[in-house]
Amino acid sequence: MNFHKHITSAANDDMKLLARLLDNARERRKHDVLVLEGIHLLQSALAAGWRPHAVYVNEAAAGKVELLALLASVDPRHCQLVSTAVLSKVTALASPAEVLAICPRPAAASAAPGGGCVMLDDIQDPGNLGTILRCAAAANVREVFLSRGCVDVYSPKVLRAGMGAHFALNIHEAQDLPARLAAWPGRKLVTHLEGSVSLYGQDLRGPVAFVFGNEGAGVSEAVLAQADVRVRIPMPGHAESLNVAMAATVCLFERVRQLEG
Repeated sequence: MNFHKHITSAANDDMKLLARLLDNARERRKHDVLVLEGIHLLQSALAAGWRPHAVYVNEAAAGKVELLALLASVDPRHCQLVSTAVLSKVTALASPAEVLAICPRPAAASAAPGGGCVMLDDIQDPGNLGTILRCAAAANVREVFLSRGCVDVYSPKVLRAGMGAHFALNIHEAQDLPARLAAWPGRKLVTHLEGSVSLYGQDLRGPVAFVFGNEGAGVSEAVLAQADVRVRIPMPGHAESLNVAMAATVCLFERVRQLEG
């Protein structure tokens, strides 16, 4: 493949911008973009119809058959070859990915009626957020609403943890969760340590909103006030609580079990 440019210096303007975009949520929002790292994420994005503004190929991986096949569907004018040493200075990963791509940040989609949804109240850990998105996509719960206090859903860490889930979901950022929950037409379940009812006694087959809260503070009082029911996940063993991503997985796949049963 013929690349538009071969970058061999970290002082290159494109590399300076790429470094800022990888490191800073404000910079990503300023340019209205996100950065994908790795073959899998780029493949998932292209399959979902996303088109990158720029693609930077690690020269160490430039001969990979899988990567070359993927790049065949990208405008060659957007593809640049970058030395591995330069990418090592740009990325926070121990070893730079085979490919990095800058894509436009998706416009907010209209929420689809019916089904289920996930509402996330000030989730701070990128790994937790990415795992919840991956779980929602696997459980076929496509609508995800995030409060203004959530970590950037399109940060590189969240994208890596999501493993392509972003491209299968309708993600709604910076939401007024109490208002969203008040307007939700179906059931509204909030996981809570002092939940009065067991998750496993709930009918989850209709349009259900699952609400999960901050890792330390949990769900805010304003959101909690809009819930129909507080649910607890029975834990007969020796543990006070579950990680929020684990709790989301249990809840969403209990819904899958009921729908499949």
